[in-house]
Amino acid sequence: MSFHDSVKHSSSQYITPALLGRARSLAAEHVLLSAQLDERFDSKTAKRVGEIANIARYVKKWEQSEKALSELKQLLHDPATDIELRDLALEDVSTTTEELSTLSNKLTLSLKPTHPFAHLPCLLEIRPGAGGSEAALFARDLLRMYTAFCARSGFRTGVLKLEEQDAGSGGSGSELPLQEVVLEVDAQDAYGLLRTEAGVHRVQRVPATESKGRTHTSAAQVMILPNFPKSISTEESGEDGYNDPGSDYYLDPSDVRIDIMRARGAGGQHVNTTDSAVRLTHLPTSTVVSVQDSRSQHSNREKAWQLLRGKLAQSRREAREEEVVKLRRSVVGVAKTGRGDKVRTYNWGQQRVTDHRSGITIHNLEDVMEGGSSLNQVMDSVRDWMGELEIQNLIAEEESAKPTDVRRDAK
Repeated sequence: MSFHDSVKHSSSQYITPALLGRARSLAAEHVLLSAQLDERFDSKTAKRVGEIANIARYVKKWEQSEKALSELKQLLHDPATDIELRDLALEDVSTTTEELSTLSNKLTLSLKPTHPFAHLPCLLEIRPGAGGSEAALFARDLLRMYTAFCARSGFRTGVLKLEEQDAGSGGSGSELPLQEVVLEVDAQDAYGLLRTEAGVHRVQRVPATESKGRTHTSAAQVMILPNFPKSISTEESGEDGYNDPGSDYYLDPSDVRIDIMRARGAGGQHVNTTDSAVRLTHLPTSTVVSVQDSRSQHSNREKAWQLLRGKLAQSRREAREEEVVKLRRSVVGVAKTGRGDKVRTYNWGQQRVTDHRSGITIHNLEDVMEGGSSLNQVMDSVRDWMGELEIQNLIAEEESAKPTDVRRDAK
């Protein structure tokens, strides 16, 4: 490294001033809250201290490294520094620069916000979209894919809700096309792992009923919902459990209309013979869920409440995030991605899977559909993409918080 290269780097090259300011603010909060804990223990304070501990640690190391680099630069600029000492300083500049760059990356990643539902189990809902019976068959393929993925990952799963189409809807053999399925993934952190799967999944293939060999395009929509325990504490939620009307978890029973009816549709001896089907309608939002899988009305009612709570919490969180996106977009034009966006294409003819967010393409369709390592590779790439996007959003949020005159001076 030349003398010129050694001294031209500045700390702003490694981490943006906006993120550095946020990190220092959180480090100061860590010091303050730690002092409060020394005087009196409080579980909520302890949780917060744990959440920002890594940030405080990286800030301290970053500032030590940045100070060391600054002192080395001063030594190199000093004309009184002898040649031998200058050579040693140049070697230390190279090492310290690399160290500062590594710490900057770690500090930036530690600032990435953790999704409030990330630690929870989840409900994975699949519905066929455009494409008729072929879309419904593809929905079943996705159910198989995610069930196999969860099995390979050691996650316990169960079908919370399953509705199939009529026997004349294009199914092959004993399998009927899916109308809707909700898979319960009972594993800690499942929501955080699978939430990037939400969106429209598109399939391009020749249907079994296509006589001329033409490729058809169909789609299915995947939703990932948080699956809450029957009761939740303030420590678990970060809010007032299920009792705070302002929280994502709140559900007032008086806002819900309950309808009991006879089960209907394909399959099951209890269909049209017992009043076991349950439909819940959340009146303020017109959100409707219905469950008829079990002969037991009590079981169906419990599942319906579980599904409704997850849908409302997800909807409220998305509404909050949309408001933040609007604010960020006004600053730097942050792109929006949501559950209604096309996220992935599965092309049977080319044996190809392409994710349209991360840009990754895998030519091992069979392994992906079997929930194998290729699916892991795709999902990892999307999580990396989302992590980078969240950092960009965080920078935008910090920039938007600056006074207008400060932002103008920065330009």
